Amino acid sequence: MGRLFLIHLEGKIYSCKHCQTHLALYTDIMSKSFHCRHGKAYLFHKVVNVTVGLKEDRMMMTGLHTVSDIFCVGCGSIVGWKYDAAHDKNQKYKEGKFILERFKVSGPDGSHYWVSHDPHVGGVMLMTHDLLGT
Repeated sequence: MGRLFLIHLEGKIYSCKHCQTHLALYTDIMSKSFHCRHGKAYLFHKVVNVTVGLKEDRMMMTGLHTVSDIFCVGCGSIVGWKYDAAHDKNQKYKEGKFILERFKVSGPDGSHYWVSHDPHVGGVMLMTHDLLGT
């Protein structure tokens, strides 16, 4: 194993929520209106301190894309994906861009976006008698 050199970003940054490795600048966000399995996701023009996994075709909400998962170089956790190719010409703007899943990163203010795993039915949280103390 060689020595790990990390790029240190200045300004409002997004970082890995597990190890705080810098990943992207707030100013490099192209869109905040993307979604993933865990909720919100942001499209970035560029990210740093990631390794790129194998390319694979995935069917997404906007059609078929060739993507590669991206991993934090600090801890190895998956933080999002890179768009390698878009098969629909209206989606070509995504090629070479990166998605960071909001659930997997800390925001510029140090905040985390946590996904609730509490059971919900019809938008109302279920509560058991044990939790209510009855």
